[in-house]
Amino acid sequence: MSEFKLFYHKDGAIKVSRSLEFLKQTPTDQFLWIDLNDVDEEVELQLEDFLKIYIQEEEEMIEIETSSRYIETRDTLVVNTNFLIGDSGKSPVSFILKNNILISVRKEELGSFTETVKKVFASPENYPTGYHVFLTLLETRIEFDADMIEDITREITHLSNSIQEADEDALLDIKNLQEKTMMFRENTIDKQRAVSNMLRSNLVPNDLRPKLTILIKDINSLLEHIRFSFDRLDYLQDTFLGFLNIEQNKIIKIFTIVSVVFMPPTLIASIYGMNFPGMPEMNLGGWGYVLSLFMMAASVIAILIFFKKKKYL
Repeated sequence: MSEFKLFYHKDGAIKVSRSLEFLKQTPTDQFLWIDLNDVDEEVELQLEDFLKIYIQEEEEMIEIETSSRYIETRDTLVVNTNFLIGDSGKSPVSFILKNNILISVRKEELGSFTETVKKVFASPENYPTGYHVFLTLLETRIEFDADMIEDITREITHLSNSIQEADEDALLDIKNLQEKTMMFRENTIDKQRAVSNMLRSNLVPNDLRPKLTILIKDINSLLEHIRFSFDRLDYLQDTFLGFLNIEQNKIIKIFTIVSVVFMPPTLIASIYGMNFPGMPEMNLGGWGYVLSLFMMAASVIAILIFFKKKKYL
């Protein structure tokens, strides 16, 4: 859903407007946060002209190079990052910080933005600049990520308790969880890089540096949990492969026993199937046939008894 929101200070409170004309008629020093959710290109162009900024295209927002993820000029910070959607996708978001105003550009409805809006209205005194709003957005997103990582941890625990054999579905579950965990790791490292760069920036207000330090610690904690999840998934994969090897060994063992059991009867049948003149058993008449069957049965029973004593069966 396309939506334009302008958050601004007025009479000690934070208010919101959805009018582009209001933005042009209001002094910019009152602006706090401009949120662009899937707006038209025309609106972006007007904002670029009015605020003297450049709003990146989506292709530029998703570039993986460090120089594209974090850009700092004399008076502007640009941070491109990904916000997770559910547990299977991600949406690129671009943040522009200039003259203490935050401009956020996104294409999806994100829960962390909704939660941040509630926090802004609940405590307007805590948000004198767009930098404060931006850090709250990051904090909220990290809280959401922590909850999602806990969900993955519970899934891994459930899967660990349920694996009893080499089941194809279990291997598929392990693969899906590995992909999820990898996505979380990539997403968390992305935020770690942005916060680390902001700590070194002279544009960030000094009162926010302790908050940035805490954010770095929280992000590092998430990375530790993600690394632990990776290790558990590797262990589960090894467990699965162990079950698979056991089942394969059982199958090979069965084929080996069957082959060995039927080797002597096959040998006996081959010998008496030659029909050479002068073979003594040829003169036994019907008893030769019975004798050959008896020898075959006896050889099978002897081998089975041997395997039983050796506990191969």
